[in-house]
Amino acid sequence: MRFDNLADWLAWQETLHPARIELKLERVGQVWARMAPALGLEGDPFRLSCPVITVGGTNGKGSCVAYLDAWYRAAGYRSCAYTSPHLLRYNERMRIDGQEVGDAALCQAFGRVDAARGDTLLTYFEFGTLAALDLFLRADPDVVLLEVGLGGRLDAVNIIEPDVAVVMSIGLDHTRWLGDTLNAIAFEKAGIFRAGRPAVIGQRDAPARLRGRAQEIGATVLQLGREFDARIDAGQWAWIGPAGAERAALPPPALRGRFQYDNAAAALTAAHCLSDRLPLSVAALRQGLHRVQLTGRFTVRPGRPTWVLDVAHNAPAAAGLAANLSALPCGGRRHAVFSLLEDKDAVAVSAALAPLVDHWHLAPAPAARAKPVADLCAAVLAASPQAQPRRYPDLDAAIAGAASVAAADDCILVFGSFTTVEAALRNPLVASV
Repeated sequence: MRFDNLADWLAWQETLHPARIELKLERVGQVWARMAPALGLEGDPFRLSCPVITVGGTNGKGSCVAYLDAWYRAAGYRSCAYTSPHLLRYNERMRIDGQEVGDAALCQAFGRVDAARGDTLLTYFEFGTLAALDLFLRADPDVVLLEVGLGGRLDAVNIIEPDVAVVMSIGLDHTRWLGDTLNAIAFEKAGIFRAGRPAVIGQRDAPARLRGRAQEIGATVLQLGREFDARIDAGQWAWIGPAGAERAALPPPALRGRFQYDNAAAALTAAHCLSDRLPLSVAALRQGLHRVQLTGRFTVRPGRPTWVLDVAHNAPAAAGLAANLSALPCGGRRHAVFSLLEDKDAVAVSAALAPLVDHWHLAPAPAARAKPVADLCAAVLAASPQAQPRRYPDLDAAIAGAASVAAADDCILVFGSFTTVEAALRNPLVASV
């Protein structure tokens, strides 16, 4: 085997392919076809022996997978979930029956991918996707949940044929690779839909191209607000499904925010499409809604002051964050520790939060593609000319700076890129809360 520890494998994978992102399916599909026979896949290597739900979209993908994983595990099924990116450990990307895959198993899977690829160059994400599929099939799962990394049509997970495909929402993000209009992005996201199979759309006002493309290929379209919906009433909610299906008296999701009812409804619609193979009881749904967790999606750490962590890094996510923040009781001022990656729209993101933030603390994200602090400052001032943002050399300094001026009744929001929230989770001031 090429390496005997996870860190060396991951560092090497970063350098294997000359491009960080290479949206093509031919290479990754060819390597998977070589790996499939050893995993018991007879005939079509791209159709797994258990149900597969593929989840894409700009925002809401992680929530959808988290709900499905929680429900299936509560019902006693062996669920395998592949998500990205990670916050603290690469292992977070691959969970089998709720448990992160260990370093040793990951290294062995990487070794099998390496042996199968020959001289084929793979990107970091492609390498991980193949390793996840290898590990999942060896675990004899009842269901596999695959979160799209970027786009959909040419994303590595799309080599696998889904039984149900979900697109949660469409927003302007990753425009360099997906296009600079909502309909162009919708076309790429719709690439995970399949003819004759359910295509779940978890957005009420989704771009017309998304539903249109699903209909063009002959998928069975189920869209929030049309074929299914969430009805909230007196502290409970009901899922109203297609063809008269309904699940009533459900508890609020443990994930915060009004939009999480819509996310849960989309996930429940996907599960309903597989109910003949993987039925879910009301008890399993209730337990899953109570237990579902997703770090970095409006994670609140009560204390004095209160810390809030969120990976909102595009305009729609920032709008959702603003709605959640406005509903969170805060007796004092609100501080925001903010950083983004270079390709993100800092003006749109900061504008969504500006009416709610009293003091801004800006620092570069701990990543090679960090947006310069000067650009962050300009974005904040464009949204709030009276603001007096403070600049810091790094996120730890910004977190310390916010904490030093925050009163006990204040709230400190740390948001932006995944690496921003990662830095906060590793920071002793936040970790100790």
